[in-house]
Amino acid sequence: MAKKNKGQRWVHVADTDSIKLENGVERRILAFDDNLMAVEFIWEKAGLSIPTHTHPHMQILYIVEGAFEFTVGDDTKVIRAGDTVLVKGNEPHSAVCLEPGKALDMFNPMREDFL
Repeated sequence: MAKKNKGQRWVHVADTDSIKLENGVERRILAFDDNLMAVEFIWEKAGLSIPTHTHPHMQILYIVEGAFEFTVGDDTKVIRAGDTVLVKGNEPHSAVCLEPGKALDMFNPMREDFL
């Protein structure tokens, strides 16, 4: 599945698989290697959420479309298309979809738990 993308220079979205998570959000692994991973998240309806969690990976989130309420630590902001968020390793964070949309997350190092 997504492991086939590891180390590939070109990854076409049509050649990738996505999975629907328990919370209704869809996740698609794009290009990655041991140090960096690109992951697309698709939020099909308002109200979907990712509960507060942590992971050791640094994460940069880029909103492609839609609007989200995103919390990092004790700081909550509404973010929209074109906005980015930096989440340091082990920093608690969560998200709630306000308008359906897509986000592109970059993780360093790669998220082995996503494979």
